[in-house]
Amino acid sequence: MTQERKSEAEIPGLISDPVKLAEKEAENALAQFDWGMEEVARWVSHRAPSLRVSMLLDLHRKAMIGIDPYAGNFRPASVSIIGSRHNPVSGEDVAKHVEDMLEYIKINWESKTATHLAAYAMWRLNWIHPFADGNGRTSRIFSYMLLCARLGYRLPGTNTIPEQISDYKAPYYSALEAADEQWKRGRVDVTEMEKLLEGYLAKQLVGIQESATGKGLISPTKRAGILEALEKRPVLYSSIIAIALSVIGWAFFK
Repeated sequence: MTQERKSEAEIPGLISDPVKLAEKEAENALAQFDWGMEEVARWVSHRAPSLRVSMLLDLHRKAMIGIDPYAGNFRPASVSIIGSRHNPVSGEDVAKHVEDMLEYIKINWESKTATHLAAYAMWRLNWIHPFADGNGRTSRIFSYMLLCARLGYRLPGTNTIPEQISDYKAPYYSALEAADEQWKRGRVDVTEMEKLLEGYLAKQLVGIQESATGKGLISPTKRAGILEALEKRPVLYSSIIAIALSVIGWAFFK
């Protein structure tokens, strides 16, 4: 299903005016992203992420403070997702499932790829749906934090993966549903989400060259070709970044 997904809980929001709500959401989104990148810097300096339930609650609080009365807290009751076939876990089981998710990431930190861990977190947090609202935006930032930390640095580029997903959510919803179906068969398989993140990462990195040198230096045709080539192949992302930076250098010094 690719229609808009939205949590439906029996908890009223704090802002009823749609204009004021949009303004507050935008303000909080910036605060959440900045806090997340500060946390990534701490993780990288310690060579491992500090994956605690309290960290995830803080991340949610940054996004939902002043919007949701339960900002920074797990939902106290059940929730449904409009536009999805998935029924999230009961409120009493949320904490256990969140701890299990974090444990999976810790155990597989060295053995799994950056994109797998990021894709897993994106899907699993949405699958658990631990909050009354703000699950999607929190999962997208958390996923991006893991991607950066697993690579060992904050990814360059301004058109970030979370922003690209927010701009057009249909492929993201489809990838979530695909992972849900695999889980029903007893498998952790986030292949579709991994491929989606690969494509978004390619676009973010190509955007570095465009910002640094002017969009005219890479024609739309060549840009599309670069993205298509990257999206079709599994990649080592440290290598992609090196290639992107090499392109920038070539454009400056040719």
